[in-house]
Amino acid sequence: MSPLVVYYSYSGTTRRLAEDIALITDGNLRELKPQKPYSFSYNTAIKEVREEIERGYCPPLIRGAEAIENEEVVFVGSPNWLKTFAPPVLSFLRTVDLSGKKIIPFCTHGGGGFGRMIEDYKKECTNSIIKDGIALKGDYSFDELKIWLDNNL
Repeated sequence: MSPLVVYYSYSGTTRRLAEDIALITDGNLRELKPQKPYSFSYNTAIKEVREEIERGYCPPLIRGAEAIENEEVVFVGSPNWLKTFAPPVLSFLRTVDLSGKKIIPFCTHGGGGFGRMIEDYKKECTNSIIKDGIALKGDYSFDELKIWLDNNL
């Protein structure tokens, strides 16, 4: 069975990683789209995100929160924003029933790796199996990702 590759991407970097994971694993892509997009100005977007993360806010999604039927493996990806996943990912985790699913986190980052994302996934997905996942910088190579997936799936 093909995995589901769910992701939120602000600038397109995480989208590229999600697309590569789907290509290598023959997975199905699902993009998370918040009702209100973040500012095009990165500095303004960070202020918006900081406020949402501090409040534990879950922005309404116009796409991506559909139920998961048959997939047993779900890759969930986000940029590392302030050491955790983007608020649209929190909306997904709190909206969709992931009970019994194997969750494989992935993220893009500028040097902070996963930050505290893995702990946050474990907190939000108590009835799921959280795997170690992969954190890559934006300039990762396709071969690096393929090797990791071949060795960890």
